[in-house]
Amino acid sequence: MSSRFCGPLGLGAGVRLAILIVGIFVVVSFRSTSAAAPLLPTLPKAPVIPIPKLPFGSKFHLLDTTIDEVQSAIKAHELTCVDLVQLYLARIKAYNGLCVDQGPQAQLGPVTLIPDAGQVNALMTLNLRPANRIALGFDAHHSRSQTDLVDDDPSMPDALETAAAEDASFRKTGKMGPLFCVPMAIKDEYDTFDMRTTSGADAQYANDRPPADSVFVKRLRNAGAIILAKANMGEYASGDDRSSWGGVECNAYDSTRSAGHSSTGSGLSVTTNMVLCAIGEESGGSIIHPANWSDDVGLAPTQELVPRTGMIQASLYNDRVGPICRNVRDTSKILDAIAGYDPSDELTAFSVGQLPEQTYASFTSPAVVKGPQPLKGVHVGVLREWDVAWAVPDQESVNLFENDIQVFRNLGATIIDPGPGNNLFDDVIPKLFPYLEPATLQSDDPLLFSSGTQIQDILALWFNTSLFPSTVDAPNIRSLGSNGSSTGELTYVLNRYLENRGDPTITNINSLVANSTFWTDPNFGVSQMGSLVSAENVATLNTTAKQIRRFTLQQIVRQKLAKDGIDVLIAPTTTIPPYVLIDATEPTAHGRPSNGYSTLGANGIPELTVPAGFTTVSYDHPRSSPSTSIEVSTTLPFGILLQGAPFSEPLLLQVGAAFEQATHARVAPPLFPPLPGEP
Repeated sequence: MSSRFCGPLGLGAGVRLAILIVGIFVVVSFRSTSAAAPLLPTLPKAPVIPIPKLPFGSKFHLLDTTIDEVQSAIKAHELTCVDLVQLYLARIKAYNGLCVDQGPQAQLGPVTLIPDAGQVNALMTLNLRPANRIALGFDAHHSRSQTDLVDDDPSMPDALETAAAEDASFRKTGKMGPLFCVPMAIKDEYDTFDMRTTSGADAQYANDRPPADSVFVKRLRNAGAIILAKANMGEYASGDDRSSWGGVECNAYDSTRSAGHSSTGSGLSVTTNMVLCAIGEESGGSIIHPANWSDDVGLAPTQELVPRTGMIQASLYNDRVGPICRNVRDTSKILDAIAGYDPSDELTAFSVGQLPEQTYASFTSPAVVKGPQPLKGVHVGVLREWDVAWAVPDQESVNLFENDIQVFRNLGATIIDPGPGNNLFDDVIPKLFPYLEPATLQSDDPLLFSSGTQIQDILALWFNTSLFPSTVDAPNIRSLGSNGSSTGELTYVLNRYLENRGDPTITNINSLVANSTFWTDPNFGVSQMGSLVSAENVATLNTTAKQIRRFTLQQIVRQKLAKDGIDVLIAPTTTIPPYVLIDATEPTAHGRPSNGYSTLGANGIPELTVPAGFTTVSYDHPRSSPSTSIEVSTTLPFGILLQGAPFSEPLLLQVGAAFEQATHARVAPPLFPPLPGEP
């Protein structure tokens, strides 16, 4: 796009502040939910938490700051870690309020949308002891524990106490860990020993704090990160923008619209500058889509790269841990801290010997990604299968992607492109799929198997690939994600988690359902209660079909990359803009989902989404008349998706950082400007 949307409080361990907080967030009146006008910048809201005064001459600016900038400012004595945490808390107080009218049933009942709400409801639990939380004016619903109201365990310092300890350590030693003073949000799906963890649920655990951190959370803390909050999410990693404990989350660029499902709060807290980075979780697009629709950078790494231990899982073979930040370099720094083998997660054994000798961050350094042609020698394959205007709503994103392809050319990359309307994988799938999944092909297309001998028919396809189906819905990279089903995964992984957690009240799925309250809102579909009830009595675990499909897709991708010398695949992250929260979604078309592709990522392929511009029109479908399409002027984020072979993160990050430096496409949401007095 050519235009852009135009000292310390002294909080420490156990200190009770004598600060009188006047006012409560923002009083929002009901407004019509008709089509919203294009976004316009609004006047900054008055802060309700005093902004710390930085030293005279400080050049530090909070909005869209980076890890490097924060640590440089601290080294230059222009900022302290306590200052930074207080600055983010001020933005949380100003912008983390309700973005819908909840009605009499609060977060559990029907809601009414509020255009231009100026709130996102991204964070559901704050890492503040009661004294600090009350002094700063945050309500009890955001307490870090609902079962430990005293919360005075000295082994559980809150975010402000941790920041003060890091400041003291730096003053004494002059040393910083790699994530020194990086305030972060963690998706509520992951265990944090000092904060409640329920996967967004209103679940009455005897102790809402799990006994230990997730493995990767512990690694973040050891690297110096400060866990500031737990992020709101689609309950139990569902395809919703709400949870029974946290309520509804709203898109930062249009508060009537979806922000991407599941890891929504993680993406929103980053784009609105409430934290430096966040951690999301992805089973099928749940990192890349929230990051994309929040104009963030999101990395869903190779599944075997980051330990999942200490996680309320939904799947054995899809769930993976990944960072969401505002730029590629920060994303790489988070990955450096969390990647690598841990014996508690057997899948990470595949990562042994796969980590780069250098840090991931080294591949994003200015010396590597800047210059006239930083991608010279890199071969980029254009995944045209995901770049098709099946309907009018796809077209603008398809057009934007054409411009992105030229950016890669200008950066020196060699482009391997079958051209619009053609498929990149058409020379590989007809050769491999018949013998990789013969039963699937025979079931889908029995006319191919007419000789009476299955092996003879498969051999015929091997030697004459022109016999393979050539229709638009024949097996391809779009359609192959729809199969590979399993039974009993949720039953197994959730019961295993609950038994490991050891809570005396909630010991299995049956007692979890019995001790939970679920939201009910016909405009939002259904909560996760039905899925949990269905899982209660499943007696058989069978993941064979899913593992076969996973191997099939990885073999197809690896063969194509190796055969054609392709280093990175590029595609639109999605061709469909965010939909109105209470509306119907865009109908699927020929394997194109309603919100974005996840075929390869769901099967372990690493994915990186990077901001690439904005769409200017959406086509909305009222729930009462889903076939009706209403054209609406909007300004909504569009991203580009980079994918590669398993463990190709160094190259994905390098290519993503080069694209980012060439385009500078990210624009902070205009409804969340700097607060008065914010540096």
